[in-house]
Amino acid sequence: MTVVRRAHERGITTLALDAPERRNALSAQLVAELADALTECGKDSDVRAVVLTHTGNTFSAGADLRDPPHPDVLVGLLRQIVELSKPVVARVTGHVRAGGLGLLGSCDIAVASQEATFAFTEVRIGVAPAVISLPLLPRLDPRAVARYYLTGEKFDAAEAARIGLVTAAGEDADDVLAPVLDGLRRSSPQGLAETKRLLTAKVLDTFDRDAADLTALSARLFSSPQAREGMTAFLERRDASWVW
Repeated sequence: MTVVRRAHERGITTLALDAPERRNALSAQLVAELADALTECGKDSDVRAVVLTHTGNTFSAGADLRDPPHPDVLVGLLRQIVELSKPVVARVTGHVRAGGLGLLGSCDIAVASQEATFAFTEVRIGVAPAVISLPLLPRLDPRAVARYYLTGEKFDAAEAARIGLVTAAGEDADDVLAPVLDGLRRSSPQGLAETKRLLTAKVLDTFDRDAADLTALSARLFSSPQAREGMTAFLERRDASWVW
């Protein structure tokens, strides 16, 4: 069963994460299907831009703890979004957690409805937002990201816009999205590709410099005793042993 759905209208291809029963967690299957779909979009001259969205009430809950992708594969997906010659626009109408925020941060533009909520929950299961920092740290407000990385607090769409995690937020995501898509449809493929190249240069520098170290950090933390306790506590719906 496919977990990434594709639709196309007037130059815009929509890729919808479609595993709502798993809260669109980043499983090996979902990551592989999304990478394949993005590759096809990159080769298709009829695709002016890509909208990345979701079914259900969660954009993505982060890594699938039962079937996680290898950190190298996740890094490859995030880089693929950043490097794609077509703009990628996130449309969020639900919850985004942990690794799902890496997808969001890799997109060129992101819009969210007022129902959306966000949290970097890695510290609460004994790991760190390592790999997803590659696209996020160059783009987010440093003081705000320190707070939310270290506490795992939940925040809303307005705060996400304030700190640079999303481009714009509003009552209805499609109302916010409409002028963005109109602008992309009026832009030339060459103009979009070269402008995106300018905008993503510093983010790609971060990938080149830090990807290997952060991938190693992620692998080390996920295999640690504290991470095993944190993930077990999460799956058992209880507090981890270090919670006071």
